Amino acid sequence: MKYAAELFGTFVLVFAGLGTAVIAGGKVGNVGVAFAFGLALLAMAYSVGPISGCHINPAVTLGMLVSGRLSAKDAVGYWVAQCAGAIIASGIILFIAMGAPGGGIASLAGAANGFGDHSPTNYSMAASFVAEMFLTMLLVFTVLSATDDRAPAGFAGIPIGLILTTIILAGIPVTNGSFNPARSVGPAVFVRGWALEQLWLFIVAPMIGGVLAAGVYKTIRMPGPLISAKQAEQVLPSHQAERRQNK
Repeated sequence: MKYAAELFGTFVLVFAGLGTAVIAGGKVGNVGVAFAFGLALLAMAYSVGPISGCHINPAVTLGMLVSGRLSAKDAVGYWVAQCAGAIIASGIILFIAMGAPGGGIASLAGAANGFGDHSPTNYSMAASFVAEMFLTMLLVFTVLSATDDRAPAGFAGIPIGLILTTIILAGIPVTNGSFNPARSVGPAVFVRGWALEQLWLFIVAPMIGGVLAAGVYKTIRMPGPLISAKQAEQVLPSHQAERRQNK
């Protein structure tokens, strides 16, 4: 069930965010694309969060693993499900794009992640790596902290959705804004060529960012019990009981 939730959640994130970039990017601009990703993540935090924790990002899953809040077995299952969801979403986006005059692979390639000649504003490989790494660190740190057992219950999705919107606004000019290896894998599978050749950066840099975030989180966190993101995003037992009584 939790793997299916991760697959579906990642599908929604990529379909909404990447779909906006490919289909409506020219009309809504970078701000619209950033909000599409952020709002999709916010929605999924409350939809699939109680089932899987709503990682829907391999870097977040790695951060949870390193911080001791997820098992290695579950991490592998999450990674497979996340990449599968992103690939399915990218395939559907490509199919829709091909329905427009002049649409197709070129439309999807325009929203794929790249550096150098394939960066929207020709940022270097080194600059792109640093941007992807540290902006992903901000996202993963926010997820870890907002789902901590000391954080206010029921509000985790709000800061997480907002930080994703923020980092995508910062990162679109550099790399088209990935911060999520699955989001990069999806379109690269169909674009092929340069997208697959440069894919390594959008896997390695965000994953390092996830590890850095876990290190910062563990360093500044006060000692206490650790809970999973799934537990943090579930309704409180008292509220569950109240809902059941009112049925």
